[in-house]
Amino acid sequence: MRIRLQEDLPYVRATLSYHNQQMEFENVLLDTGSGGTIFSVDQVLAVGLQLEPDDIIHRIRGVGGTEFVFTKRVDSLALGELQVNDFEIEIGAMDYGFGVEGIVGMDFLREVGAVIDLARLEIYQATQQE
Repeated sequence: MRIRLQEDLPYVRATLSYHNQQMEFENVLLDTGSGGTIFSVDQVLAVGLQLEPDDIIHRIRGVGGTEFVFTKRVDSLALGELQVNDFEIEIGAMDYGFGVEGIVGMDFLREVGAVIDLARLEIYQATQQE
């Protein structure tokens, strides 16, 4: 899958499936400095992902500060051919001051065995092109 650079940051397209509904995200940041994967609450409402009374809210910390999120298990998350089924994501406001719909972190990247090739601006599974 191709990686595109916006303001020198790596972005990809992601597909999220939840309760047999599918949604495409165009502006998902690849972030090897993030332990988890997070999506914008405003974006995932379209597939019915929302805070429910039994969801636990917790705080995450990053370079930009802290944020309150809740977690959900989705049917699948995919970056092209790289896919994880029954995957837990975090959902939060993601009010970072720039247009990002989600962040794919190390949890997903390690699970799929991703190789990020910056010379070719591609991401692929370790066994695909090595």
